[in-house]
Amino acid sequence: MTQHEYIFIAISVILGLAMARLLHTAALLVRAHSRVTYHWATALWSVCIFIYILQLWWVGWELRLVADWSIVDFFALVIGAIFVYGAAELALPTEDFDITDNTELDFHAHSCSLGRVSAASMLGYFAVGPYVNLTMLGTPTLPSYAFPIVGGVLMALMIVRPRWFSVLAVVFTLYTVVILYLTA
Repeated sequence: MTQHEYIFIAISVILGLAMARLLHTAALLVRAHSRVTYHWATALWSVCIFIYILQLWWVGWELRLVADWSIVDFFALVIGAIFVYGAAELALPTEDFDITDNTELDFHAHSCSLGRVSAASMLGYFAVGPYVNLTMLGTPTLPSYAFPIVGGVLMALMIVRPRWFSVLAVVFTLYTVVILYLTA
C-alpha cells in the first residue's frame, strides 16, 4: 500500500459519509414530500455540494503523484473533507419534529437560516484550497489563490446576504461548473 492510498482512505471515509448524508437527507425529504416546500435554489445548492464531494475525491487521484507526504498535508485534506461534510450535512432541511414550526421543511427558509452554516463550511473548504493547490499539486500561484477567493466571496455573500440566496445559488453553480472543468 502506498502512502497516498493509506492517507486517502481517511479522506474517502469522510467524503463517503458526506455523500451518504446528503443522499439520505434527500431521500427523507422525498418521503415527507407532502410537508416539504421545495425551492429550486436550495436543490441547486445541494447538487453543487454533491459535485464538490466528487470533485475532492477526483482531485485525490491527482495527489497520487505527491512523493513525500507530511502530517500538515494529511491534516489539510482531512480538514477540507470535514468542511465538505459540514456543507453536505446542512445543505438541505431536515425534520426535527417540532410541531410548532411549520417551516422546518421549507427549502428556501432553511437556506436563508441554518443553510448559511453550510455556506460557512464551504468557506472553510475554499480556505484550504490554496494550500493543496500550491504545495501538493504545484498549481501556479495566481489561480491557486484567485479561484478559492472567488468561491470564498460567494460564500461570504451567502452568509451575510441570505436574501440574495437564489441569485447567488445560480452564480455558485456557474462557478462550480468552471471549477469542475478546470479540475477534470
